[in-house]
Parts: sequence; C-alpha cells; structure tokens
Amino acid sequence: MAVYTDVAADDLTTFLAGYELGELLSYKGIAEGVENSNFLVHTRKGHFILTLYEKRVVAGDVPFFLALMEHLAARGINCPQPVKTRGGEALGHLCGRPAAIVTFLDGMWIRRPDPRHCYAVGVALAKLHLAGLDFPQQRRNALSVDSWRALYDHSAARADSVQPGIASTVESELTHLEQRWPQDLPKGVIHADMFPDNVFFLDNTLSGLIDFYFACTDTLAYDVAICLNAWCFEPDHSYNVTKGRELLQGYMRTRALSPAELDALPLLARGAALRFLLTRLTDWLNVPEGALVRPKNPIEYLRKLRFHQTIASVRDYGVLPERAGA
Repeated sequence: MAVYTDVAADDLTTFLAGYELGELLSYKGIAEGVENSNFLVHTRKGHFILTLYEKRVVAGDVPFFLALMEHLAARGINCPQPVKTRGGEALGHLCGRPAAIVTFLDGMWIRRPDPRHCYAVGVALAKLHLAGLDFPQQRRNALSVDSWRALYDHSAARADSVQPGIASTVESELTHLEQRWPQDLPKGVIHADMFPDNVFFLDNTLSGLIDFYFACTDTLAYDVAICLNAWCFEPDHSYNVTKGRELLQGYMRTRALSPAELDALPLLARGAALRFLLTRLTDWLNVPEGALVRPKNPIEYLRKLRFHQTIASVRDYGVLPERAGA
C-alpha cells in the first residue's frame, strides 16, 4: 500500500472539523501510487480523497497544483476539485505533512489498456495542454533533464546491485541526453505523470484525470513521450505500435504536433524512460523504514529505455508517414 504516513482516526476527525464535510464515517489507504499518502475518506457529505504530500512534493508547490485543477475544470477537463476549509483554505496540515482534500471522481483505471483507451488518452492529453495554455502560473519541472544527474547520485553507488550494468547505461544516457535535450519546442502545462492509474474510465469512456502533483511548465511533446512509455508497452515490455499509433492520432487530431516536435519524440521518449528509471531506482534502494509501500521495479524502464535507443524514426512509434513529414 502506498502510505508513508499513517493517520489515526482521532487526528483525521480533528482535521475534518475544519471543513463542512460532516461526520467521518470511514477511511482507508489507497494502494495505487507511490509518491504521496492517499486515503479514501467517507463522510456524511460523500466520498473524498485526502492526500498527505510526501517525498518529492514541495509544500510551496501545492497551491499551484490546486489552482491548476480549478483552472482545468473551468475549461472542461474533468479532474478533482479542491475542497476548501470553513476559512476558505485549500491546503492544511495533518500529521506533520501538508494535506489537502479533493473531490472524488467516479471511474476505474484500466489494468490492460487496449488501442481504444490509448486513443482516448491522446485526446485527453491534448485537451489538457490546450486548456492549460492560459494558466497564469508557472512551475519548473523539478524532475527534468537538469536534475537527473543529481537524482542519480543518490543511487549510483548501489545501482548495479539491482542489475549489473545499470550504472554504465545510466551514465552514458545522461551524457547523451544532457548534450542533445531540445530547448525550443512549444511549452505549457504538462501533467507529467499520466499513467493508467491516473486516468479513469467508465464503460470504456474516459471519465476523468487525477493526480496532478507532478504537473509543471515544460515541453508539451515530453508529456506525449511520457504517455507512450506509460500506455503503449505490453507486460513483457515490448512496444505495441498499434497502441502508439492510436495514442498519437488521438493527440494530433486535437492538437497538431509540429515537425520539430515529431523529430524530437524519440529523444524525448528516451528522456521520459530515464526519468522513471531514475526515480524508481531511487525508491527501490531507499524505501523509508516503516513505510507501507511497494516500490516499482526500475528494470521495466531500463528495458523501455533500451527500446527507445533503437528507434530510427518517429514512424517507429506509429506516426503515419504524412504526419512524419514524408
């Protein structure tokens, strides 16, 4: 279970007294996710999600996330909305952690996505990017290329204990990406973590997006690359070109990718794979004592990185020739 901080019923009852949510009826930890402590809370007013912000989330960034969710909802993106206290505050503190309550979204995440789901995700991601273009706030991506080497330093000495050869692979890939990372592609608000467990479906129709706690201002096509990694590989880590084609078509029929963005996609996909390899490697080797969390295996993203290193053209991801500039 992804809970780093346990919450006692008495503490939660005291915390909820600051809201107009009624009596606490029940609550339980949520197993999905590994970054924050999340709880499903049931009160007289209904179901809500309580998040205690851990690890990589800086308390000063939380107002950005909450304001972004309000902004996106006002522009038609179905996402959780912050629940404010009696005093109008969206952010509080519980058990020594920054904490917020957001509304509950109906739906379930898809364990085995098929091409239809991938198409819907592409559309939803493009709509999110367009809806965020006029969001006035900015937040630097704390997990972008300029931070990867420092992140790796936390695990470098023990990396080969996970699998021999990881250290040399990461070192060479860091150098490659640092020297070639694109700086002049279109930027805006990106979700930066749109994995299947952050996308809800009802009857195979996409019903909402959750978990905006890595959202930031960065290259829009990088968000597409993250989704290719998250949605378009099979359990054996082989790339499914049909899923990739559907995801990219859904995105490009809603927001066109420029030739420069398409050309950069293989490099961005390598970067996305390395980013999740590094955070998973760090988590795998540094689980906090007493944390009720199962870290995700970094080897999955080592295999995805190796696939992206073989890509000769954006067509290999499923982009149709006319969209690839042919």
